[in-house]
Amino acid sequence: MFTNKLKNRYSSLLFFSTLFIIISFILRIIFALWINKDFNWFITEILHTFFWGFIYDISVVSCFCLFLSFYFLVLPSRFINSIFDKIFVYFIYTLFLVIIYFTFFAEITFWDEFKSRFNFIAVDYLIYTYEVVKNIQESYPLPLLIGGIVLITGITLYISKKRKVFYNTFNYKATFTQKIIIFGINLIIATTTLFFINNDSSSTSENRYNNEISKAGIFSFFSAFRNNHLKYDEHYKSIPIEDAFSEMKIELKDSKTVFDQEFKNPLRRTVLANNPTEIEQKPNVIFVMMESMSSSFLQEKYNNKSITPNLNELADNSIYFSNMFANGTRTVRGMEAVTLSIPPTPGNSIVKRVDNQNLYTVSSVFKAKGYHNMFFYGGDGYFDNMNAFFGGNGFDIYDRGRGSILSDDINTKRYNIDDNEVTFENAWGIADDDIYRKVLKVADEKYQSKQPFFAFVMSTSNHKPYTYENGKIDIPSGTGRPGAVKYSDYAIGEFLKQAKKKPWFNNTVFVFIADHCASSAGKDAIDIKNHHIPAFIYNLHSHNNEKVEKEVSQIDIFPTLFSLLNWKYTSQFYGKDIFDPLYQSRSFVGTYIKLGMKKGDNVSILSDQKIINQYKWNKTNLIDAKVDPKFERSIISNYQTADYLFNNKLLSEK
Repeated sequence: MFTNKLKNRYSSLLFFSTLFIIISFILRIIFALWINKDFNWFITEILHTFFWGFIYDISVVSCFCLFLSFYFLVLPSRFINSIFDKIFVYFIYTLFLVIIYFTFFAEITFWDEFKSRFNFIAVDYLIYTYEVVKNIQESYPLPLLIGGIVLITGITLYISKKRKVFYNTFNYKATFTQKIIIFGINLIIATTTLFFINNDSSSTSENRYNNEISKAGIFSFFSAFRNNHLKYDEHYKSIPIEDAFSEMKIELKDSKTVFDQEFKNPLRRTVLANNPTEIEQKPNVIFVMMESMSSSFLQEKYNNKSITPNLNELADNSIYFSNMFANGTRTVRGMEAVTLSIPPTPGNSIVKRVDNQNLYTVSSVFKAKGYHNMFFYGGDGYFDNMNAFFGGNGFDIYDRGRGSILSDDINTKRYNIDDNEVTFENAWGIADDDIYRKVLKVADEKYQSKQPFFAFVMSTSNHKPYTYENGKIDIPSGTGRPGAVKYSDYAIGEFLKQAKKKPWFNNTVFVFIADHCASSAGKDAIDIKNHHIPAFIYNLHSHNNEKVEKEVSQIDIFPTLFSLLNWKYTSQFYGKDIFDPLYQSRSFVGTYIKLGMKKGDNVSILSDQKIINQYKWNKTNLIDAKVDPKFERSIISNYQTADYLFNNKLLSEK
């Protein structure tokens, strides 16, 4: 009798819960087949993946059901089957169906791009709705997706009604004891799972894909929302902070570094000029951060033609860094790396955090040398907090404003890219052709006013939906990544071709570097090969063109340039001059949670829960290795001090 009444009054919850778990199971099968070759199909790994998947699903569904089970508890029996009861239950039930179907469709599109369950990127998508919605509209058949969600929801409601889910819900009653027991069990399951498991509880497999597939998208989303910043000392292995800074002073020491004064920031120091007897060079500097430009693209072809002919030519006529590794997997990580020259701090990038203004960045060095600093972006720089970060750290802004307003606390000038300067535009901004033309125009103005300038340019075209003006290259717009890469490369070639005609060209150095790779996910916790990016310093007359094959980090690009320009400057950067005879190769490869450091084929990774692992990298996979105490001390010191400096406001200009 108890079971029968339980089933009847709570049939809507039971049907919804069963449906959610079945769909989640099917979605895991889809993801596993999607990356079939990289998924570990060993029986124990499969059991691990689906066992944890079931645990996460129970946690999520218990949270959904908690609301209705509470409603069933407090609703007086006399109101069961009333108009209010029917409207309320139908509405909540339909809303839940829309949420889960929307989530599952969203997870498929998210997996398509990131090969991951929801993470910080998905949380960002809630904030920057214009770019994200427009990108979805341009990348996917949105009417079909929405129509599909509505259709499936309608079919589910029809099936629910045919199976008498609603009839039973409205025509049977449970005693108060039964209702309090159901609510109590529901509450215990929800609170217990949320308290005792986190988004990494299932991450015990060595295969990252198995770990990701075991998770539940909704659980992962709210976990990322809650943990957008992780305090290093609470989550990662640490050493006494004084010891960490002592270690860093040793690592940062080279033939030109002098710790000659006491500063609040223990790493603040003087970097001497390469040749003190010679004058400093002060060319204009145009720095281009290339969106999603993986190093592997320089070897790829389409219809037997290179998709990066201009970058390949640039590699032969510049200082080409062929073994450089990106700090992270997002544009803001690349920006953080080159402007602050710092390892990636856990959680969100500093670019997106509060209290990230008036920091000591590369713009501080340029400003001290008399340069005018500018940031160019083809979209609205409100996205990813770019305008606030660059505007608050000494850059004038040139962007495609869409009505967003900078805070009055940010002392900068903002210039809009007008409609008559745009030939093509998509969700992320104007075409690379257009942004480079804008840079050329402003550079002409600065030349006329005899103002040396540093321009930070962020490209956008090499991004989904992969669209650009037709007729520019031999790959049709919107057909995929190869076309976007080739168009981005074409735009760089045209940019340099036009720049060479300018009177300021001979006195201008161009730096090109990728923000991150196009695809950063792999079966390892950190896929090292998907952090390999190209970088070039072009038109620097004081140094011969060469191919630099030593391992270098994204954070080294500006300290190296400053040295090549023979500058003496104040530094608190973690980056170093890679041409210094005392330079020791290392790079940083991180995600939001995993903090990695690479030295040759040795890789160390710090994980939350104060775990450290070391591996050998065989150019394809990470192989377990014994933790080297010296390497352990090095990686901890780098990440711990970087986090400490930011959180204690010691990265400021003063």
